[in-house]
Amino acid sequence: MGVSSEVTEVQESSINLDLQMDKPSEPVGYKQTEVGTIPEDWDCSRIGALGSNHAPAVKAGPFGSSLTKDQYVSDGFKVYGQEQVIRGDYLYGDYFISAKKFRELESCAVRPGDILLSLVGTIGKLLEIPKGAPPGVINPRLLRISLDRQQVLPRFFKYLFESAQVQARLERQAQGGTMGVLNAGVLRPFSIPLPPLFEQHAIATALSDMDALLDSLDRLIAKKRDLKQAAMQQLLTGQTRLPGFEGEWEVKRLGELLSYEQPTEYLVSSSDYCDSNDLPVLTAGKTFILGFTGESHGIYTKLPVIIFDDFTTASRYVTFRFKAKSSAMKLLTPQNTSDNCRLLYEIMQQIDLQISEHKRHWISEYQKLEVRFPGSEEQTAIVSALSDMDNEISVLELRQKKTSALKQAMMQELLTGRTRLITTIASSESAE
Repeated sequence: MGVSSEVTEVQESSINLDLQMDKPSEPVGYKQTEVGTIPEDWDCSRIGALGSNHAPAVKAGPFGSSLTKDQYVSDGFKVYGQEQVIRGDYLYGDYFISAKKFRELESCAVRPGDILLSLVGTIGKLLEIPKGAPPGVINPRLLRISLDRQQVLPRFFKYLFESAQVQARLERQAQGGTMGVLNAGVLRPFSIPLPPLFEQHAIATALSDMDALLDSLDRLIAKKRDLKQAAMQQLLTGQTRLPGFEGEWEVKRLGELLSYEQPTEYLVSSSDYCDSNDLPVLTAGKTFILGFTGESHGIYTKLPVIIFDDFTTASRYVTFRFKAKSSAMKLLTPQNTSDNCRLLYEIMQQIDLQISEHKRHWISEYQKLEVRFPGSEEQTAIVSALSDMDNEISVLELRQKKTSALKQAMMQELLTGRTRLITTIASSESAE
């Protein structure tokens, strides 16, 4: 099955996002509030007023001395912390407390529908607790938000709170503008726009559909990457041969296949990097890209090339012009022009995996390593197959990026009331 048909299946498997939208041509039917302009039939409420009878809207975790790691047990009631929120996984982690300790901290208990907010990290990290989640309590680094569902739906609140406009307001109000200083006192008086419940449900459903599509794309991308990795392990060792090729591969040392030079003549003469410049500066290390420069003297153009770093044994296949930051880098190129640089790079990557338990390997050690290497025609065929897989993944990644941008645009429109769903308006009219 090709990538286009698989993407089509992903689209069709998610609920059709027919957001048939009705955008007002003028600000009739809107009102000005402390959170900005919102539809007249929306309310503006403070988070502290949205709690239910059984729990306050905002609850801080216990004082640090009330819950310490020496009180944890091997099994019991779960302790929810920021790691679950940041990962978006309520099942993650293995910290527990006893039933006795749970009763002591029951005011900090977590129930389905609660939303957990991390106090350390990026603003806007929230986790909704689903039905069936293990009973437990929040730790001192979390806030628990418990909502009256006759006023606000948890899923809608989570999307609203994650939106760029709410995060920007929250950051301005938080002392110092960091998550580390958020607390219950900051959140209780924080005002948010609230549509009628049926519109909250419609908005949350539309955004959930986008999340489902993004999740499907993520899983498909992961599947394609796994398939590519499996194919590489077969093709790069000759265990699987492409149609039309047979015979033994030659055994050669990397020193016979690759020559190297140090980038002395391609070094930048200044450490003044600026993102607005257009020429990459490469440095030894696992990331390789240090910054960008406008300096035009001494640009490396003998491409493609493999950048190798002795210290980390990391390498990178480079097809763009660049300048170098450090002469510690090695620039590897095929000795024979008929040999494929990309294939040599991929073979080196496999070698890295095999000797990863060692801390450091000099280029001289790599030169002695033996590899099995195909003829030039089979090299080209293997690289072409890998490139086809790369292209499939790139198409999916681009679609994922566009879908994510579309979701952000939808959030901006739907959560401010600038765009209303036709189904929502129809429900309102029929109710009247």
